[in-house]
Amino acid sequence: MNAVVNSSSFPSIAIPKDLPSAERLHAAAQVSRVHFEHLLGFLSYLDSASIAMVRQAWEYADFAHRDQWRSSGDPYITHPIAVTGICANWKLDAPALAAALLHDAMEDCGITKQDLSERFGETVADLVDGLTKLDKLHFNTREESQAESFRKMLLAMAKDVRVILIKLADRTHNMRTMGDMPRSKWGRISSETLEIFAPIAHRLGLNQTYRELQDLAFRHLHPWRYETLDKAIHKSRVRRRDFMQRVQTEVQAAFDRLALPMRLSARENTLFALYQKMVRQHLSFAQVTDVCGFRLIVPRTTDCYTALGILHQLYKPVPGRFKDHIAIAKNNGYQSLHTTLVGPSGVNIEFQLRTESMHIVAEAGVAAHWLYQSSPTAGGQETLNTKWLQSLLDIQTETRDASEFWDNVKVDLFPDSIYVFTPKSKVFSMPRGATALDFAYAIHSNIGHHATGAFINGEPTTLRGELKSGDVVEITTDPDATPHPAWLGFVRTGRARSKIRNYLKTTAHSESAALGEQLLAQALREEGIAQLPQDETAQQALWQALLQPGQTQAEILTDIGLGRSAASLLAQQIAAYLAQQGQRPDALLLTQQRFTQDKSQQTTLVLDGQNQSATHYADCCYPLPGEAVVGYLGHGDGLHIHGCDCAVAQRLRERDPERFIPVEWSEDSAQRLHSAAIALTVQNGKGVLARITQVLADCDVDIRRVDMEDESAQHTTVLRFTVSVHDLQQLEATLRALRRNASVLQGVRVLAP
Repeated sequence: MNAVVNSSSFPSIAIPKDLPSAERLHAAAQVSRVHFEHLLGFLSYLDSASIAMVRQAWEYADFAHRDQWRSSGDPYITHPIAVTGICANWKLDAPALAAALLHDAMEDCGITKQDLSERFGETVADLVDGLTKLDKLHFNTREESQAESFRKMLLAMAKDVRVILIKLADRTHNMRTMGDMPRSKWGRISSETLEIFAPIAHRLGLNQTYRELQDLAFRHLHPWRYETLDKAIHKSRVRRRDFMQRVQTEVQAAFDRLALPMRLSARENTLFALYQKMVRQHLSFAQVTDVCGFRLIVPRTTDCYTALGILHQLYKPVPGRFKDHIAIAKNNGYQSLHTTLVGPSGVNIEFQLRTESMHIVAEAGVAAHWLYQSSPTAGGQETLNTKWLQSLLDIQTETRDASEFWDNVKVDLFPDSIYVFTPKSKVFSMPRGATALDFAYAIHSNIGHHATGAFINGEPTTLRGELKSGDVVEITTDPDATPHPAWLGFVRTGRARSKIRNYLKTTAHSESAALGEQLLAQALREEGIAQLPQDETAQQALWQALLQPGQTQAEILTDIGLGRSAASLLAQQIAAYLAQQGQRPDALLLTQQRFTQDKSQQTTLVLDGQNQSATHYADCCYPLPGEAVVGYLGHGDGLHIHGCDCAVAQRLRERDPERFIPVEWSEDSAQRLHSAAIALTVQNGKGVLARITQVLADCDVDIRRVDMEDESAQHTTVLRFTVSVHDLQQLEATLRALRRNASVLQGVRVLAP
């Protein structure tokens, strides 16, 4: 790699702020030219045509940013040039460097994407557009605006990873020059860097950038702690000098004896990593033993394992502190052997062993595609992080809300990973804490949707079973199984979360639309309309006349099914429209609906007993097949089914009588299980709970929940069960069987007061 470009490598030329405007602009132009000429010294890897494109982008950006200044007083153009210099470290191509020079042009200078496309081509315009924030759009909150900005940036990154490389270069230079910004901005920008940009850099394998962003953010978030720890590191570095030299001499001699070429270098943990460890493990600086370590680079992959044997012969390994990231690479492409040894004086030393190509990938991640294209390890950009980048697109297709999208993505930014296997030995990288259900969705969304259980290392477990590295996982499925809202409470990956949410949302909308269609049909009958026009052209004209701009028929039916809109109002509008077209209400049907006392002739919704997204069975009364029920159309959350004797339903009827609709059970509703609540007053004694559960089992009743009062000192106590039964008849038979038990003093069904 060439010399590293950083903020201090550019010439520092101060421009007095009290210069006349014309002279100051002239001086700014001179500074811009000097900085750009300095940048050209790092672009020797480009051909002449590419350099000409970069120069054209600089001239355009220089003109666009004229008379714009940074907080430090420097011409603003020095920032895009410095960002481009960081991108030049990764040897990015000419379009990326041009986009780096122009990355603020659309946001700050009023230049449009069309302008850039015409002058520099669509690639450069797309890159700049992906980097542009959305400040010109209206959002309700700053958090919503920020989430939308990151959504746009990450999706652009998924299509072209150069977007995030430029963005990370931009953030790195801003952090390097943070001292020139108002101190009031330090906390927000540094926190954002630690929580978002540093994890993204780590996820993409940009280890050098990741470490620098962490330390810069730490320095500005906690200046005093940073300074104190930095001084302690400096003092310990002086004390460690002889120790480090001894280790290097002994290791070099061991490899020279076996004539194995290698390159050994010392490495220090970042201040932020040390600070995190001290906080997490409640250690003082003196108690931290792994402040430094060594990196050993050898020619070939097999040499890594040979070198490991040499080191283990030289120093004793610490048990449990060896990791093979070569055989199973990290999900950001990182490969190395890690081992911790007991060195001279009993001090632990960590060694990292890798090849040169692995080292390039370890430091530069996805940027290794440009840095080291000849390497078989780094030569294919598609081999690095493609699964995560593709998952961003998958999550986006199912998550239109920016905040929800960002919540899902943040889950996958945590660096800790585990590695699990399919029965056919295919390896999957998962975040620590991932469950069997996360694994099912990682394989395929259809497997996740229909998952019912899992086998981990041959042992049966539930879908919420937590995975560990090395587990062999097999998922069991059922074609009739579907996602449950409770799954969102334990899945860990963004992919699983977005797939489940999308399924539930889609299902809820389709069920709500079907319910809305039934409610509208009932409301139309009350207006004397048996059915809508059957002619497709006439029906299309009807909906076009009724719908608002941008609204669809499915959307308005969904709103009715959710209770957001009244079916009666839409039915009246339809009746008025049909009257204008010459269609009169059916007088007989109108009479039946409005004046008959026979309610059986009114349209009644039929319940099949399924716990659908659009239909909710109230947990205040747990209605059962075999008893009279009524439907209450909630305010935006679908249809709620209550028993007719339910006190909650009676209070709702007094308040919103127009929201109640007639419902009845279908003939096969008793074939499904329904929840019910019972309370048993029992005598305290040994084995009482066991005898009661045996009675429930004999009655073929499943227990879903049990609560017991803490009254162990009294002679009696109350047990409350939530059970699953088929219908009211089975519940009553179960209560009779329970009352016959000698330990049960009283058994009743529980309804809301």
